[in-house]
Amino acid sequence: MKVKELLIALTMSLVSGAAIAGSADVVDVKMTRTGAELYRFDVTVRHPDTGWDHYADKWDVVTADGQVLGTRTLLHPHVNEQPFTRSLSGVRIPSAVQSVVVRAHDNVDGYGKVTKTIAISAATE
Repeated sequence: MKVKELLIALTMSLVSGAAIAGSADVVDVKMTRTGAELYRFDVTVRHPDTGWDHYADKWDVVTADGQVLGTRTLLHPHVNEQPFTRSLSGVRIPSAVQSVVVRAHDNVDGYGKVTKTIAISAATE
């Protein structure tokens, strides 16, 4: 009976630990047109980074059908900088695309729950 109780306690601690970590969520996006079909994205991400073992490791700009147009790789944890903003320039968005989705990712749980959909017409110049 003690082994069963130990396994239950271990399982509960793992489940609750994953729940505490949270997801990599997009908090804000600023999109600027920099040229013909070219854009710069300034993206603010929130994720409770704990260090190299669990941190937000990238964000993507994708079309509604999931085509990745640009990825900003995050090369280190941001434990003491939350939320944080990073930029990506030179994202080419074809003229037929009406909006894009910005999504964040962490190295343990994958893509976060909170994304931002941005209309191309909302880009500043």
